[in-house]
Amino acid sequence: MTNIKTDLLKGNILKVLLAMALPIMATSLLQMAYNMTDMIWIGRVGSNSVAAVGAAGMFVNLSGGISAFLRVGGQVNVAHCCGAGRQEDAARYARNALQIGVILSVIYGIIVCALRRPFIGFFRFTNGQVIHEAETYLLIMGFFIVFNIINPICTAVITATGNSKTPFKISAVGLITNLILDPVLIFGIGFFPAMGVLGAAVATVFAQFIVFLLYIQYLKNEPKIFSKMNFRQMPDKKYIASITRIGMPATVQSVMFNGISMAIGRIIAAWGEAAIAVQKVGIQVEAISYMAADGFAAATNSFIAQNYGAQQYDRSRAGYSTALKVMAGWGLITTAVLMLFPSPIFRIFINEEDVIPLGIDYLRILGASQCFMCLEILTAGAFSAYGKTLPPSIISIIFTAMRIPMAILLGKTALGLNGVWVSISLSSVFTGVILVFLFSLFMRKFNPEKDAASHEAAAKSSL
Repeated sequence: MTNIKTDLLKGNILKVLLAMALPIMATSLLQMAYNMTDMIWIGRVGSNSVAAVGAAGMFVNLSGGISAFLRVGGQVNVAHCCGAGRQEDAARYARNALQIGVILSVIYGIIVCALRRPFIGFFRFTNGQVIHEAETYLLIMGFFIVFNIINPICTAVITATGNSKTPFKISAVGLITNLILDPVLIFGIGFFPAMGVLGAAVATVFAQFIVFLLYIQYLKNEPKIFSKMNFRQMPDKKYIASITRIGMPATVQSVMFNGISMAIGRIIAAWGEAAIAVQKVGIQVEAISYMAADGFAAATNSFIAQNYGAQQYDRSRAGYSTALKVMAGWGLITTAVLMLFPSPIFRIFINEEDVIPLGIDYLRILGASQCFMCLEILTAGAFSAYGKTLPPSIISIIFTAMRIPMAILLGKTALGLNGVWVSISLSSVFTGVILVFLFSLFMRKFNPEKDAASHEAAAKSSL
C-alpha cells in the first residue's frame, strides 16, 4: 500500500486532482455511509429511534469539531513539508496531531459519558423511549469516541502525502463491517438478540475499531514518512503550536456549527420528535453532496499546499480554478436530484405516511442551496491550504449563527417548520457567495514570495 501516492507537483491539473480526489470523495462517502446505514436500519424501527440517534449524534459530531484543528493543521503542515521535501518534519507533525487527538478523546469521552443525561435533556424530549435510547447511544459512542477522533486525523495526514487510495480501501472495510453488523445487531439474527439503537451503536464502534487497526498497521509499515514516528516521545509544543495556529479557526468554526445545530434542533423539537427525525434524515441525505465536496476540498487542499510548499505558485492557483468548476457542476447535480426526487429518497429512511410530507419539504428547500454549499466547502479548503483558516471560519460562523434568529422569526410565520429549513438553506447561499468573492480578492492581492517567507519564518519559530 506504499506505492500508490499521486504526484501533485506535475502533470495535467484536472487529471491529477481527479486521481487524488475520487478516492478521497469515495472515502468521505464511505464515512458518511456509516451513519446513513444506521439511519436506514433504525428508520425501520421507527421515527422515535431516528430522533434518539439524531440527538445523541450531535454530541458525537461535536468531537469531530473539537479535534478539527488537529485534522486541518496536521494535513496542511504535513503537505507543506512533503512539498518542500522535509519528510522528518512531516512525520513529527503527524505524530503530534495523533498524540493530542488521543488526549482529547479521553477527556471528551469522560465528559460525554458522565453528562449524557443533561446533554439529552437539552432537547426537552417528552417521549421516554426517545430519551432512554438517546442516552444509551451516547454512552456507547462516548466511551469509544477515540476512534471517531483519531480515524479522521489518520485520513488527513495520509492524504497530505498524496496517498488517497489507502484511506479509501480502509474505509471500505469499515463500511462493509458496519453493513453486516447493523441488521444483525439492530433486529437480532441467529443467536444475536435484537438490540435496536444499542445495536446500531455497537456496530458503528466495532467498524470504527477495525478501521483504526488498519490505519495503525499502515502507519507502522509506510517507509518514507510515518514509520519514522516515535510515539514514545512526548508531544512537542513547538509542533503543536504550528498545528494549532493553522487549524484552530477550523475547530472554532466546527464547534460553533455543532452548537448552532443543537440550538436549531431544540427549536425544531417544538414541532415534535417527528421533526427531529426529519432533520436527522435530511442531514444524512445532504451528506452525499457535503461529504463529496469535503473530499474534493481535501484533495484540492493537498494539491495547493504541496505546490505552495514547492513554490509552484501558478500551479497552486490553477488548481483552485479547476476545482471550482468541478464542484459547481456537482452542486447543480445534487440540487436537481433533491428537488426532483425528494419522496423516493426520503422513503429510503422513513416510510411513515405522516412524516413523509415533512421530509419532502425539507429536501426540496435544502436542495436549493447545495451548489453554494459545495463552493463554500471547496473555498474554505483552498484558504486553509495557504494557511489562511481565519477568513472562512469567521464568515461561516457569522452566517451559520444567523440561522438561529432567522429560524425563530420564520418559524413564527405561515411557513412554520419550513421557515426553519429556509433559514438553514439561506445561510449556505450567503456563505458560499461571500467566500468565493473573498478568495478571489485574496488571490488578486496575494504575494506568494512575501507570504512564503512569512510562513517559513513562522514555521522556523515554532520548530
